[in-house]
Amino acid sequence: MPIEDDDRPRKKVTHEIGQDLSLLSVEELTERVALLKTEIARLEEAATKKRASRDAANSFFKS
Repeated sequence: MPIEDDDRPRKKVTHEIGQDLSLLSVEELTERVALLKTEIARLEEAATKKRASRDAANSFFKS
């Protein structure tokens, strides 16, 4: 029995900086924008946590 396209796992959407966008549909571009916005939020959260840890360490060692 052949495997239908709908039965196959979907390829995870990834984006490579600088990649050619001309072959992507509007829906694919919208998915990528959402993906990148989520990643930006994750990066900003990580930076905030690291800044807080650094500031706490600086306060401790300056006392």
